[in-house]
Amino acid sequence: MSEHLGSIVGLFRKCKHGESLRTEQSVFLEKGFGIQGDVNGHLISPRQVLMVRHEDLEEEAIAPGSLRENLVVQNIDADNLKPGSLLEFESGAKVRLTFYCEPCKKIESFVEDWKGFKGKRGVLGVVVESGKVAIADSIQVKLNAFPALSEIPYERFLGFIAHIPEGKVVTYREVILGMGVDRSYYRALPQYFRKTSPAEYPLHRILNSKGELISHVPDQLTKLRTEKVDVAQIKASQKVNLKQYLWQGTGLF
Repeated sequence: MSEHLGSIVGLFRKCKHGESLRTEQSVFLEKGFGIQGDVNGHLISPRQVLMVRHEDLEEEAIAPGSLRENLVVQNIDADNLKPGSLLEFESGAKVRLTFYCEPCKKIESFVEDWKGFKGKRGVLGVVVESGKVAIADSIQVKLNAFPALSEIPYERFLGFIAHIPEGKVVTYREVILGMGVDRSYYRALPQYFRKTSPAEYPLHRILNSKGELISHVPDQLTKLRTEKVDVAQIKASQKVNLKQYLWQGTGLF
């Protein structure tokens, strides 16, 4: 693995939904979660941290923080700040880069050709080692340290559900989080179920948002009971006790 050096020139954190990003001098990166105190932190999410290159912001005359990024870094070539790379900080904190952040209409007000902004919107990542990071800290980049996650949402769907362990379940909410997509993808899930082989992937471990079995999955009740997951009949629905059987994402990254 080749190594490259860069540094941090901007830090941002979003503490509450609906609030603007806060400019920080330092933040704590928490393993398996993201930035401590940030609303986007979650064990299952592959988009715990967003990195943007200072050079890309300068080229487009965009103010730091406008892309909703968490870290602005400099002196890292675009070919090195890419999915699959590992970023190591002075404190020992480490971030695995997962996939590119997709351009969206949220940045249209300051990026006229936002659809053509792919690759400059930043790279998402997950925290694999905890530690404090601060402005001016150096960054060591190790290339190809991990497999990159796919840029195709359906392929990330397959990758996520393949990790759900026997005897555990997830709901639509965890699937959306694990794919790293917004809520509009709830509408795509039935189509994903239909095109996915239940013999190759554990579709039976997915429940709807209420913790109920779903009609898109054949033999779901039988398969769950075989894995010793209790399914209760409550009126017209069959439900699983999420407090007991919900998978929290341990070991995902």
